[in-house]
Amino acid sequence: QVQLVESGGGLVQPGGSLRLSCVASGSIFSIYAMGWYRQAPGEERQLVAIAPNVFSTMYADSVKGRFTISRDDAQNTVTLQMNSLKSEDTAVYYCSADIKERPGEDPGLYWGQGTQVTVSS
Repeated sequence: QVQLVESGGGLVQPGGSLRLSCVASGSIFSIYAMGWYRQAPGEERQLVAIAPNVFSTMYADSVKGRFTISRDDAQNTVTLQMNSLKSEDTAVYYCSADIKERPGEDPGLYWGQGTQVTVSS
């Protein structure tokens, strides 16, 4: 059984910073892409940032230059450093990971439970 657990959400003023963390645990043989998505009320879940491996990253245009994703494969963690936050960044943030539990099996996509980020004065 694989679990992804997020931490670090909260309330911050516009222009402020937050750091989200996500750790994967359980039956893990290997981890492929790790990423962060967000979902605002009444909207679809959308990609924020993804790290296919420790060497590459991709970002949504709306967060480029403000957010930084990083991963530590030794610790099975992915973090999202969010700077210069705006009210439109308010959403529930979910981490995701493609994880292979056993050799020879296809990887499955796993999600965390979500953490609320609210940007408001």
